[in-house]
Amino acid sequence: MNDDLLRIGFGAAFQGVEAGLDPGRMNELFRRSAEVLHKGGEEGSDGFGWFGLPDQSPAPLNETISWLRGFDTVVQIGIGGSALGNQMLSGALCHPFYNELTRKERKGPRFYVADNADPEGTAAILDMIDPSRTAFIAVSKSGATAETMANFLFFLEALKKNGINDPSENVLVITDPVKGALRAFAAETGCRSLTIPGSVGGRFSVLSAVGLLSAGAQGADIGSLLMGASAMKRNLVEADTFEKNPAWILAEASMLNYQHGRNMIVLMPYADSLNSFSEWFCQLWGESLGKALQGSTPVRALGAIDQHSQVQLYAEGPDDKFFLILTPTARHDTLMSSPGFQSLESLEYLEGKGMGSMLELEARATAAALIKAGKPVLWMEIPVVDAYRLGSLIFFFEYATALAGLAMGLNPFDQPGVEQGKKYTYGLMGRPGFEKDADEAQERFSSAMSLSVNV
Repeated sequence: MNDDLLRIGFGAAFQGVEAGLDPGRMNELFRRSAEVLHKGGEEGSDGFGWFGLPDQSPAPLNETISWLRGFDTVVQIGIGGSALGNQMLSGALCHPFYNELTRKERKGPRFYVADNADPEGTAAILDMIDPSRTAFIAVSKSGATAETMANFLFFLEALKKNGINDPSENVLVITDPVKGALRAFAAETGCRSLTIPGSVGGRFSVLSAVGLLSAGAQGADIGSLLMGASAMKRNLVEADTFEKNPAWILAEASMLNYQHGRNMIVLMPYADSLNSFSEWFCQLWGESLGKALQGSTPVRALGAIDQHSQVQLYAEGPDDKFFLILTPTARHDTLMSSPGFQSLESLEYLEGKGMGSMLELEARATAAALIKAGKPVLWMEIPVVDAYRLGSLIFFFEYATALAGLAMGLNPFDQPGVEQGKKYTYGLMGRPGFEKDADEAQERFSSAMSLSVNV
């Protein structure tokens, strides 16, 4: 494995479950699963299309990115896989207070995500923008996602109220190539449109136009993102034994710990820039593997903040979690100076030390404390948080998640459990064809509320 991409330490990943570790069986299982994954990716089979995304050229997106950069603001309208990846890329690669910088400082349009159908949140975005100087990217593969379409209609109305009667000047849709309301809207208005490949699911779509456009508009090096993902892909495809392939190790460790009652997986990066990465991971892992009464529940944490809120539970609470600790080895550092006050003499040990170095040591301290408590820990290092390494990390987690699902006998690319909630929502909102779903949803809700109390 190339140390310039990712280094993992797995000496404590199987702590407490060593008796179930069988490298021979594991190599056979994951070799078969990897063959299915690689063949499906090469053939573009349904759900496997993400496998080829790292090898695409970013050049076809350049003109659209230039168009976006001509606006004061870009608003991404989407939810789930059409929003979390965008927030993750922005959080990792842009200044943490990007929108508060001047245009000259940030070198790109301001960026907002309208994901939840909360009217207060959506209205708050409108408070911050001039719709006439804003590009709206509406993303829904089906063109029917209720929350996305509600926000889309809201911003279309805002454009009208600001004198923009031709939405083609401000709107870009990313949707199915042939069907759905957004595809029909593009045909009617002539607005810009791009496609979500039919074989790419939403939670695996961040390295497509869904994620790359907004990142590129903000100045992220999307070419490096794809190059990093492609480098990771080559390394994982070529590594065909447990000892050489960190994705196999993560998949096996998660499965074996789950089988021993550790039904939660905690991703705890030690970098503010990777905070949103954990949220993206939670959808990827939970929606891909939570099926057939299987699947460990993903939990997001952030070091060192959650050392002071969650690690007490992690160390001395139930032994039901598997921990992934992720840290960059190089980061911008700020040296601490002499306290200069007699009352602060006890802090002199910090003089000349870096806050970044301290955060790295805190990551090691947390890992050591969890290991001492007998908890399983997988240690993960990347050299630095940049576009190249972030792209490699994205592909690594996509690959490991898909591999785990195939090894568990699941389809990691569908989400049948999500669909029922969508049907109930459509029915309750009065969408034609979902009347039975409305009746069923109302009956189930009313039954659940038959016992209630007011205070």
